[in-house]
Amino acid sequence: MKLNDIRDNEGARHRRMRIGRGIGSGKGKTGGRGQKGAKSRSGVSVNGFEGGQMPLHMRIPKRGFNNKQFAKDYAEVNLGMIQKAIDAGKLDAGSTIDHDALKAAGLARGGKDGVRLLGKGEFSAKATFKVAGVSKGAREAVEKAGGSVEATAPASEEAAAE
Repeated sequence: MKLNDIRDNEGARHRRMRIGRGIGSGKGKTGGRGQKGAKSRSGVSVNGFEGGQMPLHMRIPKRGFNNKQFAKDYAEVNLGMIQKAIDAGKLDAGSTIDHDALKAAGLARGGKDGVRLLGKGEFSAKATFKVAGVSKGAREAVEKAGGSVEATAPASEEAAAE
């Protein structure tokens, strides 16, 4: 074998189709776009366009308003991830697990209003939590494992659930 014998495998390099270069190319005249109309031309954005009829998203009445200024920003952490961190030695189940501890373990990102505990995953460690919010399932799972949860933020849904 010599250097001048080396070739690419058959089909390894494929030349791009040159659109609109005459009828002999097989992609001439209409250039693969069919015929006529806005869709055959460049710069088309027809998402939601209904042929001049008022689009559905504009026909339906709008109600309500969510003011982002008052929205709470919680870092949501699942119990399964906390269990993994405890097993890996990133978290100490003996001490109180709070926002700072979860941040140090790399589980809580953001959450300027604190941490909200969610119940996805298996949890078996006896741990004490001090968090801003907790779901009903997460509270049950922690207490079943012998731990306790202290929710500091008075969430309206937590009060309604109890």
